[in-house]
Amino acid sequence: MSHRLACVALAGTLCATALSCTAAKSGSRFQVGPEPAAKSLSAQVTAVPREKLGATYHAGCPVPPERLRLVRMNHWGFDGKVHRGELVVHEDVVDPVLQVFGKAFAARFPIRRMRVTAAYGGSDIAAMADDNTSAFNCRQVTGDPDRLSRHAWGDAIDINPVENPYVDVQGTSRPPNGRTHLDRSRVTPGMITPDGVLIRAFREAGWYWGGRWSPPDYQHFSAGGG
Repeated sequence: MSHRLACVALAGTLCATALSCTAAKSGSRFQVGPEPAAKSLSAQVTAVPREKLGATYHAGCPVPPERLRLVRMNHWGFDGKVHRGELVVHEDVVDPVLQVFGKAFAARFPIRRMRVTAAYGGSDIAAMADDNTSAFNCRQVTGDPDRLSRHAWGDAIDINPVENPYVDVQGTSRPPNGRTHLDRSRVTPGMITPDGVLIRAFREAGWYWGGRWSPPDYQHFSAGGG
């Protein structure tokens, strides 16, 4: 597999590009190279350590752990500073994820925090309430226990859930502390807007935005459309 823009050498050598992405492989173990400069995306892609999956993975999940990747990358915070974040995604979407977040970083789009969902014990409710941006989580669709979420495949990402809440069929904000952001005409930092950098970047990558659904899921982007 070759991740072109990411220059992620999962089958080869240490490398770096304008996105400052590094990765190397030694035998069956991935070794991370030196940390690049903080004023760039500085992405690093590795296999996913067991502790970074935690309760987000269990028997019967549609994607085995070896098909997932841990992406460590910089992002701008609401404090105007650069922070280091982590996402777990499917190996096949590493390229578009780095394209999107590279553009978001260049535009200084603020992200509250970016932690793997294992840090919340696999709880989507807790992660949303903490305004956490996350990706892989082998779970059901919120409000529909009979259907797996696209997050279970690792090709969906939720961004700033408080500023971009999910609205259920009763019109309830999820998370509840995102209620003040249901009025999308009052644009605030971290809010995803139809003409904003994230919509453009994900559209160019071929991903879908849940904000166009009825009811809307403003935080949600996915490669599979679900």
